[in-house]
Amino acid sequence: MKLDRRMLLRGALGGGTVMLGLPLLDMFLDGNGAALASGRPMPTRFGTFHWGCGYQSQLWVPGKTGADFEMPEHLKPFEPIRKKVAILSGYNVNLDGSPNQVHSTGNLGIRNGVVAPGATPSFDTIIAGVAGTGTRFRSLETNAMGSTESLSGGAAGARNPSEPSPMALYARVFGDGFQDPNAGVFKPDPKVMVRQSILSAVKDDRKTMMFSVGAADRERLDQYFTSVRQLEQQLALQLEKPAPIENFVPPKRPAEKPTGTDIALVVENNKAMVQILALALASNQTKIFNHMFSNSASNLRRAGDTLTHHEHTHEELDDAKLGYQTICSGFTAQSMQGLADLALALDAIKEGDRTLLDNTLIFAHSDTSHAKLHQLDGIPMMVLGNAGGKVKTGMHLAGNGDVASRAGLTMQMAMGVPVETWGAKSMQTNRPINELLA
Repeated sequence: MKLDRRMLLRGALGGGTVMLGLPLLDMFLDGNGAALASGRPMPTRFGTFHWGCGYQSQLWVPGKTGADFEMPEHLKPFEPIRKKVAILSGYNVNLDGSPNQVHSTGNLGIRNGVVAPGATPSFDTIIAGVAGTGTRFRSLETNAMGSTESLSGGAAGARNPSEPSPMALYARVFGDGFQDPNAGVFKPDPKVMVRQSILSAVKDDRKTMMFSVGAADRERLDQYFTSVRQLEQQLALQLEKPAPIENFVPPKRPAEKPTGTDIALVVENNKAMVQILALALASNQTKIFNHMFSNSASNLRRAGDTLTHHEHTHEELDDAKLGYQTICSGFTAQSMQGLADLALALDAIKEGDRTLLDNTLIFAHSDTSHAKLHQLDGIPMMVLGNAGGKVKTGMHLAGNGDVASRAGLTMQMAMGVPVETWGAKSMQTNRPINELLA
């Protein structure tokens, strides 16, 4: 087989010839690499929530561990669902001699298990590869600040762009291509013709190709072919009538609203987006989501204030009596309310004798603990929902300086990823947080 970057794998499908292009392989580069209703079990969903610039420990960390703890002020919004929430405090991201790239390193340590930027996937994409199949969208990324920024990315290091507004999210999920699972009439998309896999059609060329390249290129090709098949499986769903879903009503088109960093606007857009996300999960449009309330260097603003949340973390003095920054505390409180709005939206949707939140696992975190000093010790993390009974909640767990990557390993195990060890250097761990696993 003649191998070059322009080659196509060829085969026959449906009486015609089909061709499949290839990704850019190492062998093509120079030495520098330059150039439900049918009796099937309820689906289990996974999502992440991010807020920027940490917390005020006095208002966030419970005074006691275990199940018998009182919700501190910033966690009060979760009181109605306290048995479905686990608080994780005292888990650290270790630098291992690398510099602290502020508002980046903390997220890398938690999401990717590393502290230096590189070609490692975020654990949500690993979970999506295992648990995100069988739906229209492998995952949905959303951002309440009107940005396409996200923390979700694959092995190549590129980030999955977010939907930046309720309107954009609504159009993506319930616009063209949406099939109401309870509609009496089913109209499959005539453009989708994937009853047979193109990978089967080119299997001879594919087999020869795999034997003709080195180990690194075999791994890249395997990832590529897997992605092609996952896409085919998702497209094929458009040829099948969706299973009816009890009590599901498609949402109305949201009103046109501006986007931006004003905190009042972000709060309102967040409420609209989490409602759409809840219905996207309930109608099996996706099983995986990543929602950002605010970015890591939180650019949230108060009306009439010239400083952002991030700037306040460095400029505002601690209140002499209270011992914390009161303006920053307000931003944290609204971030926690935003997370509670998401959890409560899921908990309001019944699925049999459970709720959508019971069948979902949400992992929430910030990028730092004390933002004024960009501290990576004790970064706040939370778990909400029970993953269909696979996760235990209703407790406060103290990490006592252990690595935050244990949380990422635990999330993967709970969602069925066959993983035993995750992370790199001192962040590498084979110890899940067993108290969370049912």
